[in-house]
Amino acid sequence: MHVVIVGCGRVGSTLARGLSAPGSTVAVVDRKSSAFSRLGPDFGGQTVTGIGFDRDVLVRAGIERAAALAAVTNGDNSNILVARVAREQFGIERVVARIYDPKRAEIYERLGIATVATVKWTSERILRRILPNLPAVEWTDPSAKVSLVEREAPVESIGERILSLDLDGGRVVAVRRLGAASIPGPDTVLQEGDVLYLAVPTGSLEQGGAS
Repeated sequence: MHVVIVGCGRVGSTLARGLSAPGSTVAVVDRKSSAFSRLGPDFGGQTVTGIGFDRDVLVRAGIERAAALAAVTNGDNSNILVARVAREQFGIERVVARIYDPKRAEIYERLGIATVATVKWTSERILRRILPNLPAVEWTDPSAKVSLVEREAPVESIGERILSLDLDGGRVVAVRRLGAASIPGPDTVLQEGDVLYLAVPTGSLEQGGAS
């Protein structure tokens, strides 16, 4: 799996190190070569100096064979431009853009681009969006008995009533659609792109359920 990360600040460098593992390759793009010092001497990925939304720069970073891209520069406009180029010109499905203005989230979600608000989210959350097999635990109660888990809409269940879904013992408590969350009613139907929040027994996560 090859991942392109645009922006080598604190978040970008943390992502790059977190994604560096056997079987995976990472390319980090930044307009300042000095930014790559954050990666540390042991970083084994590729570094590319240039503007992240430049097609030639992205090609040098391996965008044509990439499975995912994270745009995590310090500018909303740059991140969305990078994300749109990745989605629309290179057909990358897993694209995440970091934003500083949460009010823009709904607009970006309509474009099919997952967004991560700087104030509320961390590099760990971006990792979970790029690598969906990682546990997506949002919250665990103090007794560690119940956890809140985020899960993308199961493709095979689109069109079904959300509250009737059988999701490995999890109970749907909320759904996020186009950047806005709500509590589903008895007639709320699952749509493509929905993100579900499930309340699950914490023990089931250790057994691989509801994740």
